Amino acid sequence: MTYRIGGNLAGSSRPAGFAVVTLAYVAAGLAAWAVAALVTGPHPLPVTFYADLTATVVVFLASLLVANASLYDPYWSVAPAVIVIAWVLSAPPLTGRQIAVLLLVLAWSVRLTANWALSWRGLSHEDWRYVQLREQRRPGVPWWLINLVGIQLMPTLVVFAGLLAVWPATTVTGRPWSLLDVAATAVTAGAILLEATADRQLHRFAGDPANRGAIIDQGLWRHSRHPNYLGEIAFWWGMWLFGLAAAPDWWWTVVGPVTMVLLFTFVSVPMMDRRSLIRRPAYAEHMRRVPALLPRPSGFRIRG
Repeated sequence: MTYRIGGNLAGSSRPAGFAVVTLAYVAAGLAAWAVAALVTGPHPLPVTFYADLTATVVVFLASLLVANASLYDPYWSVAPAVIVIAWVLSAPPLTGRQIAVLLLVLAWSVRLTANWALSWRGLSHEDWRYVQLREQRRPGVPWWLINLVGIQLMPTLVVFAGLLAVWPATTVTGRPWSLLDVAATAVTAGAILLEATADRQLHRFAGDPANRGAIIDQGLWRHSRHPNYLGEIAFWWGMWLFGLAAAPDWWWTVVGPVTMVLLFTFVSVPMMDRRSLIRRPAYAEHMRRVPALLPRPSGFRIRG
């Protein structure tokens, strides 16, 4: 049976596609709220985790209904904002650290979600990585299983690992604002700026017909092959620093940013590089000259 991206809604307009995404996320949010209201436990973190998994499954089911796994894509940036808002509201009074974390998470979430919306063309458009996974899967392995585990549950687990440090940062209020909070603010804000600048430069480059088939080698991309990924990784390290400032005994939540490093280093970067090598023969030389993530010490400047 031929898989048609978007199914019966493949021919729908882009606004209609966004309406479907919105409905799916409203349903996911309501399901998560119901779980959070009904499930009791010794600690709110497991309850949040169950609610997060429930919302993921609802989005997964919606992606099956419309035959488009990209329905999950904004979940990476939407779910953390909702979770952090809930945590902050559950732990009054409001402190400077809570306000800083909340504002930074919201800034990151809105920008990253808007970046997704800018590039998503509707229900007939599915991320090329998902198409590749579907076409290259082993015989007998159902697509729905790859979609559920590899595309939706795995990122949810990775992001929740990153959020572990945000729990003490938003709920533990006994420690005053410190120099570590200042460092966390600088790292997180810098990460958001880095990722935003990289995405803006990429959109500008890709939008110029003269650059069709060319390799972006300007601005931040001159110093790192994936500066947007570097910004995303740095964001989660900033969140961990906030958690460390609030509750040093939660140092073990470093598993979150470490998991992010592993995900981008061993999954996201190799997938992007392999695709670029196939599409652009000169990319091999580009890989030799430009590091994957961390720029070389000399000559690193942010240019808009």
